[in-house]
Amino acid sequence: MKTLGQLAEIVGGIVIGNNDMMIIGVGSVKDGAKPGSITFAESEELHTAAEMTDVAAVIVPKSITKSSKNLLQVDNPRLAYARIAHEFMPEPLKTGEIHSTSVIHAQAQIASDVSIHPYVVIDKGAIIGEGTVIGPGVYIGQGVHVGMNCEIHANVVVEYGTQIGDRVIIHAGAVIGSDGYGFVTTNDGHYKLPQLGDVIIEDDVEIGANVTIDRGAIDSTRVGRGSKLDNLVHLGHNVTTGPECLIVAQSGIAGSTKLGKRVTLAGQSGAFGHLTIGDHVTLAARGLITNDVEDRMFLSGAPAQEHRKDYRIKASVRKLPELMKQIRNLEKKLVELEEKLKD
Repeated sequence: MKTLGQLAEIVGGIVIGNNDMMIIGVGSVKDGAKPGSITFAESEELHTAAEMTDVAAVIVPKSITKSSKNLLQVDNPRLAYARIAHEFMPEPLKTGEIHSTSVIHAQAQIASDVSIHPYVVIDKGAIIGEGTVIGPGVYIGQGVHVGMNCEIHANVVVEYGTQIGDRVIIHAGAVIGSDGYGFVTTNDGHYKLPQLGDVIIEDDVEIGANVTIDRGAIDSTRVGRGSKLDNLVHLGHNVTTGPECLIVAQSGIAGSTKLGKRVTLAGQSGAFGHLTIGDHVTLAARGLITNDVEDRMFLSGAPAQEHRKDYRIKASVRKLPELMKQIRNLEKKLVELEEKLKD
């Protein structure tokens, strides 16, 4: 538990009410909240709803000054709520112990305060940073470097040579550093191109469940600082993302494509290989990028194009049945007119 005043210090907010009120957790306005919890309201409407619950305090914008509840005024209520929620987040995997069933190579380096769970395998030359948690059944390959305060959840595979920064979260079942898809096709079949590169995951990246990130063919596949990959995302060999990219579920990026900073690829979207996608580009769900993209474009469709243009095309397509009917009527009238002219 923390006092409301302590939470205010964490988020840089102002308390209107009781600084010493003990907060036991976070809650939701819509789903109801337990007594002693804190919630957030970004509008007067939500604040009114919050007043009808049993919450002890409400995180609000500075425009809201009066309430029957204790208030915590901040510039961004949603962000403040996220930071406060972290204070109450359970850490069941953080034990500070190394389980007896784990298999750790004599030449691996394990820092202090590391939590290693049952049936983990850590191979030769791997380095695990301080405070990192490695869940059950994880494999850490030869020469892998995992930074400080990372969370690697159950059954993740991190193949040899992968470099992982600090505060990285990798969810269950992800595979980092598998071979890229490279073959030379001949009359006798498909000859495998050795995948000799590695994968670099920069600081503060989060990788969802069952994500696959291929190792580079020669150079590195790289995920930029602060990027967030949703479940079931695939990055091909030598893909690089800039910082703070958002790649949503079931999206895929073909090999050697480069994303700028803060690129967003919505669900089930994708990009061809060997492309350059500029900074602050957004691709709508199920879009497919087939050409290089300039900065700050909002794209949709397959092939992807400027969203407004794509929307007009889709609107026109919906009108096709009526347009075809009109054309048939015009053709019929034209034939009738031609017959009259002959007479």
